[in-house]
Amino acid sequence: MSNLEAARIAAVIAAREPVDGIRIVGVDGPSGAGKSTLAGALAAALRAPIIEIDDFVSWGDFAGWWPRFDAQVLAPLLRGEAATYQARDWTDWYGDALGEWKIQPWSPTIVLEGVTCTRRETVGRLTYAIWVDAPAPVRLARGLARDRAFAGAERLWRTWMAEEERFFAADDTRARADLTLP
Repeated sequence: MSNLEAARIAAVIAAREPVDGIRIVGVDGPSGAGKSTLAGALAAALRAPIIEIDDFVSWGDFAGWWPRFDAQVLAPLLRGEAATYQARDWTDWYGDALGEWKIQPWSPTIVLEGVTCTRRETVGRLTYAIWVDAPAPVRLARGLARDRAFAGAERLWRTWMAEEERFFAADDTRARADLTLP
């Protein structure tokens, strides 16, 4: 994404009314689609911090982490407070344990980046929802390029992609996005 395109999207977001005094932007879509790249460019253009869903999700817990994210991140930010949350510990690669505590001070704009961050339960509390997508073979290739060194990576990626597909279809996540990027 070019700086100009990021600045254009940031201007649209900045023109939106905050929700409970804060602009929370969700960058969602399937793994390997380019969410992190877009979120980084937007965060720079908005001068906003990023909270990564990878701090919550794990290979073995596709969607069940959500109540913890809601309680430790969304609810406090919407009350005008800092988000204090325990990040997933990825030292075992599977991310099955929790690790360090992080504090994200309240900021007028926050970017959420990661799979399912604009889910049905959240979208009404976001100022702006972005859906980023790419063809499945491209996403799989990107994921394996990053994770191939780990035993069973391809099996995990294929299982994960199937879970994403089921979740997004049931949740109709893409249809609620304010902006969809290929």
